[in-house]
Amino acid sequence: MKIVSFWHRVLDVISPRMCVMCGRRLSATEEVICNKCNYHLPRTDFAKDAYNNIMAKLFWGRLPIERASALFYYEAHSETANIIYQLKYKGHPEIGHTMGRMMANELMDYDFFDGIDGIVPVPLTKGRLRDRGYNQSEEIAKGISEITGLPIYNDVIKRTEFHDSQTRKNRWERNDNVEHVFAANKPIPTNIKHLLMVDDVVTTGATIVASSSKLVQSADIKISVLSLGLTKR
Repeated sequence: MKIVSFWHRVLDVISPRMCVMCGRRLSATEEVICNKCNYHLPRTDFAKDAYNNIMAKLFWGRLPIERASALFYYEAHSETANIIYQLKYKGHPEIGHTMGRMMANELMDYDFFDGIDGIVPVPLTKGRLRDRGYNQSEEIAKGISEITGLPIYNDVIKRTEFHDSQTRKNRWERNDNVEHVFAANKPIPTNIKHLLMVDDVVTTGATIVASSSKLVQSADIKISVLSLGLTKR
């Protein structure tokens, strides 16, 4: 059971925190989403079969994929979309950190992280990072790292340019949009054989494939993928 300090309770009275999904006031022991929304979160349960699921199949034949999972199904304009919207566009990096911890705690029960040597958050361009002030994928990775103890390698790849937002593109347009926007940056330590790629939402897998390919080309490694959301089809 989470222990809540006196001052935490006082702050909740002075400046109430709201559930990012339904807008209800959070209790002192709740974080980011309320217990009701957490209960009804449309979980994918991919961790029960982390290799043979619809998300993992996005990467078959494209990456040396080991396992893949997402916490919930993402659907535009739904309550779950509010989690991603607040994280990416409303200056709330703590959402990524908290949801990353939640997701990692749940996946630990399925040994999802066994054999993984480190975490690579999908990078942003320098301009986007400067405007936003943080990389939402890195914030998610920090939460995962806090639970698992896995190191974060946030400088092994870089985003060299940015074409257009992926949001309104179809599968083929997404592939073309990110095909050449990533580059290897720093060498991967020689003891690293299995990396976990982390993103906020996976739709076609184009961004993960484009970024991970740079790692696969430079070292003989396996890739696993984890995101908060998988776009519901």
